[in-house]
Amino acid sequence: MQQRLSLITLGVSDLKKARAFYDALGWQVADEKQADTVVCYNMQNMALGLYPWDKLAEDAQVPAERSGYSSVAVAHNVNSESEVDQTLVQAQKAGGKIIKPGQKVFWGGYSGYFADPDGHLWEVAYNPFSQLGPNGEFQWGGVK
Repeated sequence: MQQRLSLITLGVSDLKKARAFYDALGWQVADEKQADTVVCYNMQNMALGLYPWDKLAEDAQVPAERSGYSSVAVAHNVNSESEVDQTLVQAQKAGGKIIKPGQKVFWGGYSGYFADPDGHLWEVAYNPFSQLGPNGEFQWGGVK
């Protein structure tokens, strides 16, 4: 697994209130068309997403209760569905626990989740709508 972060998604209890905070910092939303369901900000070499707390828990297939679920899913994006599966196997061999095997997901991509030895969730995802750049750069909507 390459040493990089692609997308950090923060589970939030109120999407509008969370967006107002980041907008007030001067951040610009990457895609207004999706901003009522997910708010994303392109950053240098990565993106930050805001997503409803309960829906993030549902996607990872974990309970949404505040104990045991940190509301943060760190994403590592790859170039294909098979690379998702390979990375999950690599994480498991390194001592991680597969939480959700690689599978097609509701947003049109393919992803799975593993937990590191401390239980932090990592999503490994192939997003056909946001191709990685030549150096593995990820930007919401694709590298320009």
